[in-house]
Amino acid sequence: MISFPAVESSTAEFKTSFSEDVVISLVAFANAKGGSVYLGIDDFGKIKGVPVGKESVAQWINEIKGKTEPTVVPNVDIFEQDGKTVVALQVSEYPVKPVSMKGRFYKRVGNSNHMLSSDEIVNMHLQTLNTSWDFYPDPQHKLSDISEGKVVRFIRKVEERTGRQVAGTPMAFLEKLEALRDGKLTFGAYLLFAKDYCASSDIQIGRFKSPTKIIDSISLDTDLFTETESVLAFIRKHLMVEYIITGAAERTERFDYPEDAIRELVINMIVHRDYRNSSGSVIKIFDDRIEFYNPGVLIGGITIKDLIAGTYVSQARNKLIAKMFKEIGLIERYGSGIERVRKICADYGVVEPNFKLAGDGFMAILFKEKLPSAKSVERTTEKTTERTTEKTTEKTTERILEQIEANPYVTMRDLASLCNMTEDGIFWNVKKLRSEKKIERIGGRKGGYWKVNLK
Repeated sequence: MISFPAVESSTAEFKTSFSEDVVISLVAFANAKGGSVYLGIDDFGKIKGVPVGKESVAQWINEIKGKTEPTVVPNVDIFEQDGKTVVALQVSEYPVKPVSMKGRFYKRVGNSNHMLSSDEIVNMHLQTLNTSWDFYPDPQHKLSDISEGKVVRFIRKVEERTGRQVAGTPMAFLEKLEALRDGKLTFGAYLLFAKDYCASSDIQIGRFKSPTKIIDSISLDTDLFTETESVLAFIRKHLMVEYIITGAAERTERFDYPEDAIRELVINMIVHRDYRNSSGSVIKIFDDRIEFYNPGVLIGGITIKDLIAGTYVSQARNKLIAKMFKEIGLIERYGSGIERVRKICADYGVVEPNFKLAGDGFMAILFKEKLPSAKSVERTTEKTTERTTEKTTEKTTERILEQIEANPYVTMRDLASLCNMTEDGIFWNVKKLRSEKKIERIGGRKGGYWKVNLK
């Protein structure tokens, strides 16, 4: 008895007869990992048999060849089982992609055929050539559109990381890294070193108190390295700090979200974004979560299930941008970002982050909620640290009030230095004092001063 797959999959399709749908499936397999179409088996895997005349198979092959570009010629196997005929048409992964059927392109995703968009067609072809869109010359921008000062700063960081001096001019170094090609600016080089406004790199970030109420926001549209720093600074400004008293001489500060996970997600967003998509990247900070949305679906046929299981081969959408981030140590190794984020969250004691497709993009969500084990530890230590924490909070409040009384015009930065705290810690404590009506701000941010309300 011949063995057939029990169900349809990423490499197997069942058909009761030959039709144009068979050609579509063969094209989809050729654009993925290869696969077989079994004629004479219904959708439930039951053998029905297919009539095969003297010229049938030859006609099928000719029709497949005539409707595909480049030409697909499948291997053919004919089986007899229980007096019924099954024909298997098998194709391997095609070396030069994508393959089309009458001008339409498909790829096998799971157990179905997915029609490729124009962007996916281009990406598939570039991946076949082992390159990516950002390596190609940018016809809309010239060398004068990038900042040589930003290139120099990039080179200094490369030298710091490697311990070796870079020889030659800044532009010669970019040529060596293929960020410039034949003296022409590539798409990637423009995004990395844009001198001024860069419409293609826009990122919107907001701090939300509700789905519709924004209390702080920032819009970025500059070079990718500057955006990375600015995004991380904005998010960090809105993280809450808790102080852990361990009995040692110094207290330990802990943010409500793991900073390393945030950093990993931000860098992944910027490096792997589809910059040809008209949508921008969006980050929303809520009380209980942070949402990261990025234009561009997962490439290479990777599913969310593959992502979580780690059963995939990572492909960089922007190989030049990824290479340049790696040159200065912002990326340690390719393809490990999601795995690292999940491990960081688990080690930090917060719940598993969520990853999902959202429209024509990808979304990652970090949660503040602690794991049950972390909550248990927190409850166990709460009684022993409660009094110490209260005393420490009182002392912090006293120090801040003393400094404000001594100098009503003191800045947040000066308070941080005078009280031996981080600016985020000062910001949180001042916010708390204002909510308790113990202090108030008279006048604006510049030229204003603090007033202490003594009882």
